[in-house]
Amino acid sequence: MVPASQEPPADPPADVLQEAAAAFGLLASPARLHIVWVLAQGECDVSGLAERVGGALPAVSQHLAKLKLAGLVRSRREGRRQVYLVDDPDVVTIVRLMVGQLADRGAGRRSGRREGLRGLGA
Repeated sequence: MVPASQEPPADPPADVLQEAAAAFGLLASPARLHIVWVLAQGECDVSGLAERVGGALPAVSQHLAKLKLAGLVRSRREGRRQVYLVDDPDVVTIVRLMVGQLADRGAGRRSGRREGLRGLGA
């Protein structure tokens, strides 16, 4: 219950919810989420990303193109290489928070302490 002196925050506008849903939709792919996770640690080129996430170069390139179109990552030229980096620091915060929380829950399950998210399957 919200105290009478505190008004609950206003609902976000529909366009903001739409934009958030689109960003979460892009991050719903394990491969894209992994790419953003890696880029949150620092810049990387497409071949380094492919090696790190265990994906084929063309598939990783396609994922990067989608993330780039959405404004979540950007690239810059470094000699002959395209180097990718996260373009939205708030996305890094969200990804680190979510993945960190789930990793902690997984550790808790392994030690018999806590359960993970229910009803969500891959």
